[in-house]
Amino acid sequence: MKTGITKEIIFQTARSGGKGGQNVNKVETMVEGYWPIQASALFTAAQKAILERKLAARINSEGYLQVRSQVYRSQLANKEEVVRKMEEMITQALKKEKKRVATKPTAGSRERRMESKKRQGDIKAGRRRIDPGD
Repeated sequence: MKTGITKEIIFQTARSGGKGGQNVNKVETMVEGYWPIQASALFTAAQKAILERKLAARINSEGYLQVRSQVYRSQLANKEEVVRKMEEMITQALKKEKKRVATKPTAGSRERRMESKKRQGDIKAGRRRIDPGD
């Protein structure tokens, strides 16, 4: 799902680490993308609230969703990667969560549980000190 947030993203570049030899020292290939969630015109207030709740770990103190890429050796490729990552995060966050259906443990699983508890109890009983009176 393309969200069209590219126009709203603020890009910043910096020198990247990793492969690239001399290129790394002189070209700013690392790209950071900042997207202001509350200022966005693309989503409703309810959707923005969901995004802020689910992506809280990626949102900085100013309320910007922050994504960085330095995988590629070209700035353009890293910029595309930032956009792709952001769009993927937004799509995942806005996906409807399936309700968990409560189920009861099967007879077999209850039996296995009791068996393992019995085995563990036997192991611990074997560690006890033997009384001379018994």
